[in-house]
Amino acid sequence: MQFKDNFLIERQASTYPKVNLWNSQGVDCCSWEGIWCDQDTSNVIGLDLSSSCLFGSINSSSGLFHLGHLQYLNLPLNDFNFSMIPAAVENLSKLTYLNLSSSFFSSQIPLEISKLHNLAKLNLSFNLDYSHQGLLELKRLNLNSLAQNLTKLEWLDLSSVGINSPITKALANMSSLTYLHFGQYGLLGKFL
Repeated sequence: MQFKDNFLIERQASTYPKVNLWNSQGVDCCSWEGIWCDQDTSNVIGLDLSSSCLFGSINSSSGLFHLGHLQYLNLPLNDFNFSMIPAAVENLSKLTYLNLSSSFFSSQIPLEISKLHNLAKLNLSFNLDYSHQGLLELKRLNLNSLAQNLTKLEWLDLSSVGINSPITKALANMSSLTYLHFGQYGLLGKFL
């Protein structure tokens, strides 16, 4: 898979890189570890590469963003080398689950995250630098935008994300939300 080729796989004693067994030479990717496919169409609908020793950046031209049927994307506990979350994440419009926690993403959370209208679970927590300071920020995209656009959201974790926007009543109107965690650091503002 092209996605795998974008990364240096850093094998660590405590983790097992799922992508080591991926073979792009004629083998059906639906049988690869960490990939789930729809039984009827064989479209890739789930990708779980948690703790897979991925090291490098994900760019917007990555094959990942061509998986138009993807509903589940789980990439925590990798090292994306302080890169930004690509704006091309908006191409994954069928996502219901997105976990990019503890993966060394940095900078502004892209506006395009708010276009993932089917999201039920979003976890962007604990993207920390080596001194345990939060790397992600919620400025241009604010909590109000998330609340207005992600109406199906049931679970939201923004622990250690620098939030510098008012905490509006819109959060209270997220009727599907059952879990909300801002955790430590970065919550600056007041309820309006």
